[in-house]
Amino acid sequence: MASELHEAIFMAKQERHKNLFLNYRNLNIFPVELLKDEGMQFLERLFMKRNSLTTLPDNLAQKLPNLIELYLHSNNIAIIPQAIGNLGKLQSLDLSDNALQVICPEIGQLRSLRHLRLANNQLKFLPQELGDLGELETLDVSMNLLRTLPERLHQCLSLQCLTADRNQLHCLPRQLCLLPDLNELSMAANCLTSLPLDLGRSMELQFVFVDNNAHLKGLPSYLYNKVIGCSGCGLAGQISDVKQLCLTLGDVTVPLPSELKTIGSETDHVLPLEELACRVQHAAYNRTSKDVKFLTPFLLPKSLLDVVQWPLGHCHRCSQPMFTIVYPKLFPLRETALAGVHKRADVSHTPLTSHPCSWCFHLHEGLEEYHKN
Repeated sequence: MASELHEAIFMAKQERHKNLFLNYRNLNIFPVELLKDEGMQFLERLFMKRNSLTTLPDNLAQKLPNLIELYLHSNNIAIIPQAIGNLGKLQSLDLSDNALQVICPEIGQLRSLRHLRLANNQLKFLPQELGDLGELETLDVSMNLLRTLPERLHQCLSLQCLTADRNQLHCLPRQLCLLPDLNELSMAANCLTSLPLDLGRSMELQFVFVDNNAHLKGLPSYLYNKVIGCSGCGLAGQISDVKQLCLTLGDVTVPLPSELKTIGSETDHVLPLEELACRVQHAAYNRTSKDVKFLTPFLLPKSLLDVVQWPLGHCHRCSQPMFTIVYPKLFPLRETALAGVHKRADVSHTPLTSHPCSWCFHLHEGLEEYHKN
């Protein structure tokens, strides 16, 4: 393994590679070969996912000054050195699935940063300096221990997608309603009791996910023209506690998908075949569209391709995309009891459909009765 690592780095230096893949190498420390002499001045993308790194070198920016993307997903990193702020060209930083308890304020010096992923760590707070990231478009801080979000986060004027699922958030800073480009906001599985009344006023904000907030009693009226996730993906919450089902064909035993483990009770929710098919096609599309070596066109009718490209929502438990079992509340306010509460631009009418969620089903019935009267 050590010889293969040495050879990979040696070839990258000799041929001046811009991309270096060091995933799944069982690395406990940052490879010293990357930092020798002048380092790798030409390297732009470094992939070091699923290793066992615990920290980063202080001279990382000095040896890799032109780094644009740094992927450190699934390591054991507990500390980020203050020198991380010297990576002036860095645009994408993925530190998901590590052991971070604190993010140093110097991260606010990454003025070119566009994508920051800090999901599944042990963060109890975020530095106010995140507000200095004027180019930031994506921020994922889901599955941490956060009780609040930085007050200065509204200064990230380029922010388009904010994900903070599965934390301990009790409120959403009202200043976030001022973000001009925010398109998707996900705060599922928190402790929210209310939402700012202005949330959704921006026409840019189209997707809001606040599933599984047990103490959230209502939604701002501006959200009634948005796509709102209101249920999970159908997988059992504690799959590990459910006995796995298998299919035996002769001498071969095949484990069944986790979706099938819920069959057996009238109260269990079984995913429709249409939903499962959409998820498979969506995964296949993403895989082929990201693989530059895959040149075969994706053979689906355009109408179906449009469906599998854009999920209606996602699950707050496992992040599965959802296509047919998310209830999109896309009806104009003029056709509901809230007509006249706010004057807004008209949106195209999307007929309501039935939904496994009883709340949505009763809302559908209520609106039908309203239309009749």
